[in-house]
Amino acid sequence: MLNVKMLKPYYVKEDKRFIRIVLAYQYFSLFIDEELYQFIPKESREIIIDRKRKRVHNVFDIFVFQRGKRIVYVSVADLLELPDFLTHLHSITSPYYQEDVEDIIEENQDISVIIEELEKSNLQRLIDQSLDTRDQEAFTILTETLHEEYS
Repeated sequence: MLNVKMLKPYYVKEDKRFIRIVLAYQYFSLFIDEELYQFIPKESREIIIDRKRKRVHNVFDIFVFQRGKRIVYVSVADLLELPDFLTHLHSITSPYYQEDVEDIIEENQDISVIIEELEKSNLQRLIDQSLDTRDQEAFTILTETLHEEYS
């Protein structure tokens, strides 16, 4: 039976696509059959999470744990079946997803500004077109709309 005693990142690296949780000796330990095993960075030493899918990318990687001379190999897939591992993982990664949400909101606000500018310039083009065709009714309606919307 596996239980997580401690899971703290040594550090967290992030880029546009992944969040990488880098692990070190004293920061990750498991209870395996009620005995405490410490993580050793022999094979894999990081958990890679895909930001878009919010899923662990390296599920086939193997982590090595040691107690005295005994060594146990545990796959990331096996760890993902543990509710307490998922809880620890979520608490580590949640601040990084929060930033993603803030970035999306900021991008949407930028897009709204661009759309507003395009709508205004479109109105100005339509006003110019109504002047070219000497359409007084369209000119009046369009200039009133321009002043109501953008003044």
